[in-house]
Amino acid sequence: MGSGKKPFKGRQFTAEVILWAVRWYLQFPISYRDLELMLRDRGVSVDHTTLFRWIQAYAVELERRLRPHLRPTTGSWRVDETYIKVKGRWVYLYRAVDGRGQTIDFRLSARRDAAAAKRFFQKTLARPNTVNPRTITVDKNAAYPKAVADMKRNRRLWRFAKLRQVQYLNNIVEQDHRRIKRLVRPGLGFKSFRTAWRTLVGYETLATMRKGQVKAIAGDDIVAQAAFVNALFDVAT
Repeated sequence: MGSGKKPFKGRQFTAEVILWAVRWYLQFPISYRDLELMLRDRGVSVDHTTLFRWIQAYAVELERRLRPHLRPTTGSWRVDETYIKVKGRWVYLYRAVDGRGQTIDFRLSARRDAAAAKRFFQKTLARPNTVNPRTITVDKNAAYPKAVADMKRNRRLWRFAKLRQVQYLNNIVEQDHRRIKRLVRPGLGFKSFRTAWRTLVGYETLATMRKGQVKAIAGDDIVAQAAFVNALFDVAT
């Protein structure tokens, strides 16, 4: 990708076309070949391998630029992990939403243990739109109590934060996993951990927009969302 000020420098296609493709791939359960046909229908001939490179180049940059514009999430955390296949093996996508279903944070991990849970909590607390949780609702995974205890002991977590291991209270995050699964399915798995992570960052970032987490933009206003993404990259609409 080009420099921060000129992220589209050297690209064969216009910024408008690239951002249109990136937004659509990250929002809807389509394959790169599907998107290639959709663009051809609009008079744009671009190979599916180029579309893959666009996602790898711009998904993380989109998340970085959008992050300061997110509404604050609440102190009611619902934490769970789901499985993602990478290079034929299952890895773990840690995810957290608040009591209203807003995405709090996410992290891809090769392991499912206390250390991985702790790293996820540390990453989540470092985000500018999160607060130290009042409650953390998790499943019966024994790694969570250890991670929470360690973080309280190190004063990285509020000492009065309550850990709740109640499966049915986590339905909201388990249902949210299904959206990720629908998006991942057309791709038939990822070829590397790095490409999986960069793509998942894009999925989660566009989801925050669809959930209405971006300030002053409605979750169902796809026109305003498109204009907002273009503005983030200084592209005129």
